[in-house]
Amino acid sequence: MKEKQNAIDRRNFLKTVGAAGLGSALAGTTVALTGCKDKEEEQPDTAEPVAEIEPEQPEFPHVPQRILGKTGIKIPCLSFGTFQVDVDNQILLRKTLQYGVNLWDTAYNYGGGNSELGIGKFITKNPKVRKNLFLVTKASGAKTPEEIEKRLKTSLERMNTDYIDLYYGLHQCPNPAWLTDEVRKWAESAKKRKLIRFFGITSHENSAIVLAAAASLPWIEAIMTPYNFHLMQDPKLQAAIDACHKAGIGLIAMKTQGMGQKVETEADKKLVRHFLQRGFTKEQAKIKLVLEDKRFSSACVGMKNVSVLNSDVAAVLDKTKLTRADIEVFKEYAKATCSGYCAGCAYICDSALADAPYVSNIMRYLMYYNSYGEQAEAKSLFAQIPAGVRNKLLDMDYTLAEARCPQHMPISELVAEAVSKLA
Repeated sequence: MKEKQNAIDRRNFLKTVGAAGLGSALAGTTVALTGCKDKEEEQPDTAEPVAEIEPEQPEFPHVPQRILGKTGIKIPCLSFGTFQVDVDNQILLRKTLQYGVNLWDTAYNYGGGNSELGIGKFITKNPKVRKNLFLVTKASGAKTPEEIEKRLKTSLERMNTDYIDLYYGLHQCPNPAWLTDEVRKWAESAKKRKLIRFFGITSHENSAIVLAAAASLPWIEAIMTPYNFHLMQDPKLQAAIDACHKAGIGLIAMKTQGMGQKVETEADKKLVRHFLQRGFTKEQAKIKLVLEDKRFSSACVGMKNVSVLNSDVAAVLDKTKLTRADIEVFKEYAKATCSGYCAGCAYICDSALADAPYVSNIMRYLMYYNSYGEQAEAKSLFAQIPAGVRNKLLDMDYTLAEARCPQHMPISELVAEAVSKLA
């Protein structure tokens, strides 16, 4: 009876959040409040910068914090992916601070640089905020120390800051061969010069291989990697994550929604029905699933507007644990939808398509187009594939790649769709 009542309370809470915003809903909601103020250490002191921005704003609950591996630094378990922030879109930055979401994750190439410029505009107008931020950016497209250095200097200038808290010097690292001693020396130099506090990498493709290699490198302090209900089923990735965690590498999850190519299936409808009965949206349930894995310090989520921010914060503040039945529903859903989700094991399809080692990238760009609503970005990324490869994509035989794909994706069909939409 109590569980049923809790589910009803959560549904009412979520409904209130949608209508009035999280701040209004929290005033009389037990579910949200129980997840935020039971430990003093879970509330970073951000009162001064928030008061500077909105002097009459009431105090908001802060999301819980976790320690980022061997760095010893506490970060919010929900972090803000700023891909859609720019110089004209500042409200989300202010709102995240109200909830203690003070880890802002950006990149050199997000929005053609506009994401970093947007953060820089905010810091310029609110300089006291910087000391309470955990600012993260990435050296997009860089492989050598010279390229990494150049991008870092540009990022520092754009964001009007003297240092980056966590710098992913290797962004979208697909191969352990990128983890060179020269990069290590650069990272040590950048820290000595106080340009960065911590050094890490991100991985989009071949994550199990990259993470397993990184686990043995003491100079890698943090890794951001895709992690969701699909990827949880991969034993090799689980072993690599465990190795990194044991090595003290701080882990941050991205792509937590596990979006694929299909917009909606019967399996999607079943998932929605199940979790609405439990009191969550499917998006909230996916975040909760990731964060129940304590090896991860934070889930980095792209939030397009205040409504999405409110919903994600509500999911994190709610202490309700997912049940075994909930976990089983996710496993069944992953199995039912795997053919529409690229797991990023690029080395498999690359071995079958030596002349066109871009299939994993194309699947990701098509996902951005179909599921993220980022049509312009998807087209821009697709255009970066060498013209000689793009021009022969429709003439290639994908039979061997499809046979080797562990997700059983219809690669030929999806490549054709990508060409029609992105070319």
